[in-house]
Amino acid sequence: MSSGDLVTLNVGGKIFTTRRSTLEQFPASRLAGMVDGRDQEFKIVDGQIFVDRDGALFSSILDFLRNCELLLPSDFSDYHRLQREALFYGLDSLADLLSQHLLQLRPILMEVHFLNRNTQAFFRVFGSCSKTMEMLTRRITVFVEQPPALARNNNSFPPQVALLSLPPQRPSHHDLLFHCGSDGTTENRAGVRYISIKPDNRKLANGTNVLGLLVDTLLKEGFYLVSTRASASGDKSECYVFERIKSPQVLGVNKTPKPETTTMPEPSEK
Repeated sequence: MSSGDLVTLNVGGKIFTTRRSTLEQFPASRLAGMVDGRDQEFKIVDGQIFVDRDGALFSSILDFLRNCELLLPSDFSDYHRLQREALFYGLDSLADLLSQHLLQLRPILMEVHFLNRNTQAFFRVFGSCSKTMEMLTRRITVFVEQPPALARNNNSFPPQVALLSLPPQRPSHHDLLFHCGSDGTTENRAGVRYISIKPDNRKLANGTNVLGLLVDTLLKEGFYLVSTRASASGDKSECYVFERIKSPQVLGVNKTPKPETTTMPEPSEK
């Protein structure tokens, strides 16, 4: 590789050296124009192309040019400023990707409403993301005790208590309802409701224990507890608010290669 294949840029005081072909990845961009002389705004100073822009953000721009994708650190927050830089350099594809990513960065909210009343506990879970609610619904199972079955053929073994498994109620795509415990009036504990949350195999009837397991499940799914408050309805219920920021993802574009032209040989004259 000859020295003519390398280009050195001074971007806001930070020095970058890269291949000329890297800056020409997107021919319509200002970066391609600066190396072929079409864009006269950029001047060569001491053998370096001087660019009066943010040097720290240009490292992300350069990474995108090299790989046609962009993987940002988990603590990165300057999406709007990076999008502004992409627009300045004429990288519309990167600016569009950042616009889509900004829409996806809205946090997922989850509210757990909990009411402990005598021997029963009632739960209502609201989530802003329907897919997350579907995941939680698949993991929660309600088990209801059925009346003891009569022994068959008058055998002497004690009757067995059957458990009927039910999914939680889904009034809408964004909330689910379930409760556990006993109403305190059923004999032989028939009718007691238990809650199980996968992958935990325990069947819990105590509301406080179920609340602890549900909170632990949300924390393991990447949610953070951001606030707790008493319900405004006056029924002494508690509300726990959770939030989760989506994990960073790779932003990439598909570059369609230019179609190659094939020259067909002319038929030879006989």
